[in-house]
Amino acid sequence: MYSLFALANLLLSLGTGIAALPSISHVRVPDNSLEPVQIRLAYAGTTGMYISWNTFSYLSNPSVRYGFSPDALYFYASSDTSVTYPTSLTYNNHVKITGLEPNTVYYYQPIFSNSSAIYSFKTGRVAGDPTPYTTAVVVDLGLIGPEGLSTTVGKGAANPLGPNDTNTIQSLMASEDWEFLWHPGDIAYADYWLKEEIQQYIPNTTIAEGYTVYESLLNQFYDEMTPITAAKPWMVGPGNHEANCDNGGTTDKTNNITYTVSICMPGQTNFTGFINHFRMPSEESGGTGNFWYSFDHGMVHYVQFNTETDLGDGLTGPDEVNGTDGEDSGPFGRFKQAQLDWLEYDLQSVDRSKTPWVIAAGHRPWYISGANCTECQEAFEPVFAKYKVDLILSGHVHLYERNAPVNNSVVDPNELNNPTFPWYITNGAAGHYDGLDTLVYPLMNYSRKAFDTAYGWSRLTFHNCTHMTHEFVASANGTILDTATLYKDRTCSSFGW
Repeated sequence: MYSLFALANLLLSLGTGIAALPSISHVRVPDNSLEPVQIRLAYAGTTGMYISWNTFSYLSNPSVRYGFSPDALYFYASSDTSVTYPTSLTYNNHVKITGLEPNTVYYYQPIFSNSSAIYSFKTGRVAGDPTPYTTAVVVDLGLIGPEGLSTTVGKGAANPLGPNDTNTIQSLMASEDWEFLWHPGDIAYADYWLKEEIQQYIPNTTIAEGYTVYESLLNQFYDEMTPITAAKPWMVGPGNHEANCDNGGTTDKTNNITYTVSICMPGQTNFTGFINHFRMPSEESGGTGNFWYSFDHGMVHYVQFNTETDLGDGLTGPDEVNGTDGEDSGPFGRFKQAQLDWLEYDLQSVDRSKTPWVIAAGHRPWYISGANCTECQEAFEPVFAKYKVDLILSGHVHLYERNAPVNNSVVDPNELNNPTFPWYITNGAAGHYDGLDTLVYPLMNYSRKAFDTAYGWSRLTFHNCTHMTHEFVASANGTILDTATLYKDRTCSSFGW
């Protein structure tokens, strides 16, 4: 579409100026720029909730009404947090509600007008609540609307939906028995905008107006997610597509001169959009931003860790190039060992008499039949093994692979019958425009089940203190493609159950 030399000259001529906004296709732009859109929730501890939404104009005092009945929104919370960044089309508004009753349904309304929609949420379960429950996990989930994953794809893309297939967002909405959605990285894939243009899936634009395409795709995705995220907490973590954009870092040699062309917009670099859009319970757990944090929910302690930056001494990031982090992002900790020190402290502080299950999630896998993240393994595996984390979830590779419990590449001889080692599952098959990856054969010795032909998501069910089940749900029709139950030899009565 453009030569790299021409791109470089064009970028230099653009400077820092931003062109006037063209029309934004497929994005719902309300008549009133203060109307709430893209509504989303996140736990703020067991007795708190973050309520976030976007507006097309700045709010000086984002506010929420809430209460126990849609007809009695007698309580009020507000903040001064209405943030944006250069090139963003919207403002991100965040209000934290505290002092709520656990495991209780509340109704809420971001204040705009008396006729605004009223939503509801359910607060978290207290640590130690032995009630069985289910949660949902997606990784690598992108836009599934008019300009995303669909029954047709552009040249060079792969794996479109079948004509009668349900997509992952629709599948999640059809199976609402889960209590919250966990999304450890790669959210929306709006950074594929240039790739989609080159592959003739969306219309071409100028580089000067490229940011509007990026922001349009991002806003479409958040609009698509709103029916889910306005009702269920959406707990997110960082992935490589939040760190940087797929369009940057290309080089070209012309007249023996090397040009590096970057058309990454401000919202695409250094997790900018991710930092602005979400609020996670790092303050409540001693973590850092949306990058690493933890929370309790019933009989489970959940840990979100960051495989993209802050891996510790000598490990600047998994995409390091010539001594420089290839994603040009982070660090976000105040010192090199910040994340690992926090992780050690968090895991050693878990009260397993209340939360016998400990589940961790990070974006990149290190046990996978293909390219793995050796830096991640070096940084995180020792501490997860030391504190006997039960299950570690990842994505990044766009397929499904369930492994045996393993440590230091050695399979636990007990497999899923009271293993000592952590259990590893990779499920990056939620789906986006670029399709699924292909399995690398032969599969590794620790691999137990793998699929590379179906979009899907993970369903985790915690039955009691000794049994939990993982299912791979096919988005197309809701069938269960794989199921496995982990058993831990514990006496539930010793937990006061």
